[in-house]
Amino acid sequence: MKIKITIIGKVHNVGYRSFLLDLADSLLIERFDARNVTIEGKQAVVVLVEGRDEMLNRFVETIKKEKPENAIVEEIRVEEFKGFVRPIDSYRQSLRVNQLNKIVQVGLQMLKKQDLMLEKQDQMIQKQDVTIKEIK
Repeated sequence: MKIKITIIGKVHNVGYRSFLLDLADSLLIERFDARNVTIEGKQAVVVLVEGRDEMLNRFVETIKKEKPENAIVEEIRVEEFKGFVRPIDSYRQSLRVNQLNKIVQVGLQMLKKQDLMLEKQDQMIQKQDVTIKEIK
């Protein structure tokens, strides 16, 4: 059995794909994929899963009851899917690379802000030095 699940709401940057991957792993689902997309201006996660009917039914039941802490789910659509679903290990590797890229980008932004703060700090020290000389 293969299904496509579309989860709409505040679902980006809240750990939704990791949450879904953990759930799929716990149910021994062997084929899985999840993508952040935008549908009609709204955040969405599109999930493709393939496996035994029993496990997929449990997967759907669980995502209807549970979600990541900061997610806000407005709608969940479940439909049959006929296309290819990649192996879960392939997805896991892809997600790792995606998450590492996000970490690198955040790190680079932090370094820029740190450099700016150090520059401002140096300016303040120079102003303090001038003020101290004027007082003497």
